Amino acid sequence: MATNNHIPLVDLQVQYDGMRAEIDNAIQRVIDNSSFIMGPEVQDFEAAFARYLGVSEAIGVASGSAALQLALLACGIGPGDEVITTPHTFFATAEAISQVGATPVFADIQADTYNLDPELVENAITPHTRAIIPVHLYGQPADMLEIMAVARRHGLKVIEDAAQAHGATHYGRRAGGIGDLACFSFFPSKNLGCYGDGGMVTTDDPDLAARLRRLRDHGRTGKYEHAEVGWGARLDALQAAILSAKLRHLDEWNDGRRAAAARYNALLAGCDVVTPAERSYNCHVYYCYVIRTPKRDGLFEELAARGIGAGIHYPIPLHLQPAYKPLGLLPGAFPVSEAAADSVLSLPMYPEITPEQQSIVAAAIKAFVG
Repeated sequence: MATNNHIPLVDLQVQYDGMRAEIDNAIQRVIDNSSFIMGPEVQDFEAAFARYLGVSEAIGVASGSAALQLALLACGIGPGDEVITTPHTFFATAEAISQVGATPVFADIQADTYNLDPELVENAITPHTRAIIPVHLYGQPADMLEIMAVARRHGLKVIEDAAQAHGATHYGRRAGGIGDLACFSFFPSKNLGCYGDGGMVTTDDPDLAARLRRLRDHGRTGKYEHAEVGWGARLDALQAAILSAKLRHLDEWNDGRRAAAARYNALLAGCDVVTPAERSYNCHVYYCYVIRTPKRDGLFEELAARGIGAGIHYPIPLHLQPAYKPLGLLPGAFPVSEAAADSVLSLPMYPEITPEQQSIVAAAIKAFVG
């Protein structure tokens, strides 16, 4: 928990303190019924999350990374295929494409939202393209209506990477309920996070859902019958129980994040930093509150010296990661992503952050950048 002289980037303890009994009861319920693998807790959470998003199918898996891998496999994507995504995101988005044997193809981002630019996505399509993975970065949905239109013109699947956008909306529709499939992470720091790893794939396609349920459980169709080679990638029942308890609070927590973002916007008005841009047709849920400044590295060090947690999401674009050197992409290939990587800084953000804490953060930023 934050102390008087430290403001963390994320404070998970304060959230637990606010719902300790609910969490403890959920964990005890699983222990009492001993249904640790799959079972009613997983089924109940899948059903609740599907209702929340307005989709027909939700398939719990072991992590957000597993969700991406299995979604690609369920679509039949593999060697020789290309999948378009953003270079400005966490490594797992492109990693999953590589892990199924396909090739990630990058398209640059919009300078204000940091999300995929739909026009550049269309320019990146080749005869080998099979799918698009837009990332709803920092909690704001990508321009899905345009991306879906591009995909439909070219016969491509769209797999939303909604790992940072639990509860966000795009023209009134929940992120995760727009593409052909969507992938969620329940990593502890997420807007809806568990106490370990967990993930979910959502879809309205019953055939894709059936295959995903097989793939997450060793291709199983019976106790000892396996229709295909799958993965051991089931959602843990303890995590599902915790997530069911937390889901009831998600909208309230997102409202808290949005209120905190509005306070930051007001506190930093007139300061020499760029604050987040929110599209009028989106509801941004601020997994991260990200500013931009050419003085980023110095500001990061200054905040750390003052006991203020900050983060850099993400300092190395994916096309410049050592793992993707074989793609032959050089600095300058995606200038908007590269400029963002050199200047973005995430400020402390969680639903319970206080106005006083935010005032301390803003004062430190103003003192450094002016």
